[in-house]
Amino acid sequence: MSLNIIVCAKQVMDPETPMSAFNVDEAAKRVVPAQGIPPVVNGFCENAVEAALKVKEGVGEATITVISVGNDFVMDVMKKPLSMGADQMILVQDPATENLDALGTATVLSKAIEKIGQADIVICGQQASDWDNAHVPMGISEMLGMACLSEARSIDIGEGTVTVASSRSDGYEVFEAATPCLITVNNEIGEPRYPTLRGIMQASRKTPETWTLADLGLSDSDVAPALTLTELFVPVNDRQCEIIEGEDEADSGRLLALKLREEKII
Repeated sequence: MSLNIIVCAKQVMDPETPMSAFNVDEAAKRVVPAQGIPPVVNGFCENAVEAALKVKEGVGEATITVISVGNDFVMDVMKKPLSMGADQMILVQDPATENLDALGTATVLSKAIEKIGQADIVICGQQASDWDNAHVPMGISEMLGMACLSEARSIDIGEGTVTVASSRSDGYEVFEAATPCLITVNNEIGEPRYPTLRGIMQASRKTPETWTLADLGLSDSDVAPALTLTELFVPVNDRQCEIIEGEDEADSGRLLALKLREEKII
């Protein structure tokens, strides 16, 4: 059995960035990249790559293509899926992709998947660590007319079918769908493997293919944000704490009740 597997991956700001280095341009309504801290591949997207590699190992023959949409890609970062074992990578890079919302991202990725053609399985991370919307995989599945199997903790490939165990708070549920289909995963699928030296060397010799919106038959207006961002800011904590002490616990409780009544909380 030979499968064509497509993994969607996203370059994001390192979620371990300290708050002191995190800045927002409130006028432009965008996050300012932290100086000296490189971006990373989204954590759940690395889990998606790991899931694809496990499927490939299980079926014995498969091609894994990683696709990403964005701008200002850091190649050393984006090549990590290749060093883990993915076969090829396609980057959709265009000035118009600078401020995509979830709908625009899903539109671009679905067109890229159609252009690649003959995808048996599309695997996505459950959500991205920057906006945490978890909308893009659902949008892709809707636009491509694929069943969406979410939160997979395991993936089993049959003859023209896929069966997943889908994580739930009290266990898991089992679902089956015909291929082609889309699967989302989180860290329950397994920790992403570390790239080997051989994998890093092989990745260094691979050059990702780059597409623009025009290559996908899309215009700037096709990916114009449908979501209006009215304000973006870092919340300021101005909470004040007042310690109320009495002669004993009962007196402290009485004084606290009086204070709450004064503030019209009770």
